[in-house]
Amino acid sequence: MEKLPKTNIPEIFKRKQSNLVGVLENLGQTIIPDLGSLESQHDFRTPEFEEFNGKSDSLFFNDGQRRIDFVLVYEDESRKETSKKGTNEKQRRKRQAYESNLICHGLQLEATRSVLDDKLVFVKVHAPWEVLCTYAEIMHIKLPLKPNDLKNRSSAFGTLNWFTKVLSVDESIIKPEQEFFTAPFEKNRMNDFYIVDRDAFFNPATRSRIVYFILSRVKYQLINNVSKFGINRLVNSGIYKAAFPLHDCKFRRQSEDPSCPNERYLLYREWAHPRSIYKKQPLDLIRKYYGEKIGIYFAWLGYYTQMLLLAAVVGVACFLYGYLNQDNCTWSKEVCHPDIGGKIIMCPQCDRLCPFWKLNITCESSKKLCIFDSFGTLVFAVFMGVWVTLFLEFWKRRQAELEYEWDTVELQQEEQARPEYEARCTHVVINEITQEEERIPFTAWGKCIRITLCASAVFFWILLIIASVIGIIVYRLSVFIVFSAKLPKNINGTDPIQKYLTPQTATSITASIISFIIIMILNTIYEKVAIMITNFELPRTQTDYENSLTMKMFLFQFVNYYSSCFYIAFFKGKFVGYPGDPVYWLGKYRNEECDPGGCLLELTTQLTIIMGGKAIWNNIQEVLLPWIMNLIGRFHRVSGSEKITPRWEQDYHLQPMGKLGLFYEYLEMIIQFGFVTLFVASFPLAPLLALVNNILEIRVDAWKLTTQFRRLVPEKAQDIGAWQPIMQGIAILAVVTNAMIIAFTSDMIPRLVYYWSFSVPPYGDHTSYTMEGYINNTLSIFKVADFKNKSKGNPYSELGNHTTCRYRDFRYPPGHPQEYKHNIYYWHVIAAKLAFIIVMEHVIYSVKFFISYAIPDVSKRTKSKIQREKYLTQKLLHENHLKDMTKNMGVIAERMIEAVDNNLRPKLE
Repeated sequence: MEKLPKTNIPEIFKRKQSNLVGVLENLGQTIIPDLGSLESQHDFRTPEFEEFNGKSDSLFFNDGQRRIDFVLVYEDESRKETSKKGTNEKQRRKRQAYESNLICHGLQLEATRSVLDDKLVFVKVHAPWEVLCTYAEIMHIKLPLKPNDLKNRSSAFGTLNWFTKVLSVDESIIKPEQEFFTAPFEKNRMNDFYIVDRDAFFNPATRSRIVYFILSRVKYQLINNVSKFGINRLVNSGIYKAAFPLHDCKFRRQSEDPSCPNERYLLYREWAHPRSIYKKQPLDLIRKYYGEKIGIYFAWLGYYTQMLLLAAVVGVACFLYGYLNQDNCTWSKEVCHPDIGGKIIMCPQCDRLCPFWKLNITCESSKKLCIFDSFGTLVFAVFMGVWVTLFLEFWKRRQAELEYEWDTVELQQEEQARPEYEARCTHVVINEITQEEERIPFTAWGKCIRITLCASAVFFWILLIIASVIGIIVYRLSVFIVFSAKLPKNINGTDPIQKYLTPQTATSITASIISFIIIMILNTIYEKVAIMITNFELPRTQTDYENSLTMKMFLFQFVNYYSSCFYIAFFKGKFVGYPGDPVYWLGKYRNEECDPGGCLLELTTQLTIIMGGKAIWNNIQEVLLPWIMNLIGRFHRVSGSEKITPRWEQDYHLQPMGKLGLFYEYLEMIIQFGFVTLFVASFPLAPLLALVNNILEIRVDAWKLTTQFRRLVPEKAQDIGAWQPIMQGIAILAVVTNAMIIAFTSDMIPRLVYYWSFSVPPYGDHTSYTMEGYINNTLSIFKVADFKNKSKGNPYSELGNHTTCRYRDFRYPPGHPQEYKHNIYYWHVIAAKLAFIIVMEHVIYSVKFFISYAIPDVSKRTKSKIQREKYLTQKLLHENHLKDMTKNMGVIAERMIEAVDNNLRPKLE
């Protein structure tokens, strides 16, 4: 087989470039043809076509020497059965111009037709050594200088080491990576770097990253001085069908090539397989195979899951405390008692259609409420306020360790502008610092306009979300009337359906389900809107792009997911007036009331449905959809063809992950983090559900990446980006929300006020502190005759001889000089609630501040290792530089002596 001719790197890459923008402006300018002026495809330098050599696991060109670093896939227009000849010809010429430019910039291409479909063509891309070295310097990639001889400190606890060894990956299967001192690569210092084997110096992930950098910036068209470039545009426009790096082998068995590291197989066996669910993640291998960006996500998710274990244990303990003590719940006994709750007639909760009802029909819900509305809830809310701070602070330390181990400490200096940003840089300005010309995409005035438009769009869509929430509220108000009219109206409360399915329960469950469905539908729309807004905003770097998109998406999701919970927790039942003078929503719908025990149980129901439904829906999307798509793809292929198809064709038929695939994984976990922290006072089992979900999530994501998706382009990442400040904001807000849930949503504060103040004289009749009589004390009296004059309701005939009914509030009874005004108990409760919020917030915030101050973000050991490595690296480079200078000076001195000697010798003779 004839090899492709070697091409020289353009002259602009043979000298060190101090300004990357200058390099990228020249990148691809060797050939930027006018597509309309080309006579034929022979004006281009195109890759040669080669027949598949039959080796299904091969990762090399047909010569078996040049490694495949990237694969481009397109559909041959000449074999299409279509009438759009003009469009096909344009696409073909764009593609040929692009490939010609790739060849002119040093990349080597080899084209192979598909084994299964003659229309498909696979263009294999290889970067030779000179290209890799040139772009490694441009991209400031850190590469090994010498082996790292700093020893890691081992644990002094032998038993703990044994236990950790059981949970860890077997080192005989996945060998630990050798550590090196590293430095940004420079071609003129190539001898300083640890180059044992040129083929292994750049690992496959680094090679793919460099090639993708080139593919993203090579131009393919120039029209009216506007350049079009980048593989992403070509794929989006359909000129190429896909572009991806290769997996190194099949995931179920090792490669036939003895030189293949089989990293995909090892990841599947020791990470993604269900039997490894109890083991720690092989983070170093994940980082090596998929890059630091994927690695830091799984490191964060694993650490979050570990910390959830402690929160889940405490949450279960608090739940069991409430469950075991529910029989001692005095106020619930009073609700269920036939002589107390069975004789208390409650006022209708809506006009005309709603009947009177007895308090004891809420007996079952009051028993459930005792489980969640207990002293353990208060303890758990305080604990979670401390737990979230410990999690964030210890994660910062762990993140700093990973930055050191993965050479991302100074990554921010390496990040380059996005190709989409560079393409729009048409305005020339003078840099205030360098006093040199530089290009920017728009002026300061244009930037202000874009920011204003983006902010307005975000605000509009948030208002749209709020409108959907209002729609759910209107549904709750209207359907409650329907359920009140349709469900059994037996005032004696003996109907078994009425015992378990009250209008409040039916409304709450149906509204929660509908709310969840609307949330899922709106999420799909908001994702696309947020991406459109961020693309219009045009951030400079990929990190800026992702941070901007993160803030927008989280803002949308925050309002979308949490608004219904905030409504139930802090608004429902708070502004209802009283039966004679109710408050109406939009002047038409009477505001909802909570059960006599409060809205805490309804909030728990809402959280359970949303958290559980969201987990099930996400797993369906993440597991079933790609699996079904790949299954359908296999059915469309020839039976048994996988044995003869090459590696690149097998990978092509996998599903693409997408550049924002990891973003959605983060978003899913952060929304869950919000549920676990913001409303945990109402649902102590939330950390347990999150723990179980995350254990499965890690393995599901691992299985998905290793078996169902094409290999991602490895990317660098120093940290988890904007998600860190978002979590810190949630942690601060969680203290306030949990304090307010305990104060305003639960009935804990009114019970404490009654126990310590109103159960004994001068307000109570009991001789000692007790909870007896609490229910009677918290239900105000209303005179039925006042319905005629003060409400839209009509007289009720179902009441019999009763002239009064009860409602949940603290007001004076009829006949009192201040009838239906708030009584002294109400003001005591309000004062106690405000005092509780202030005290709880200040205590937890003080503890959080102390913990944040006491735990440094970077451990002393990690800081010393970073400084030590930096010192040794500088020393090594300096010593090598001195050796070179000394050697050069010696050579110069010898030549000078020889020259002087040659000049003086004739004169002396």
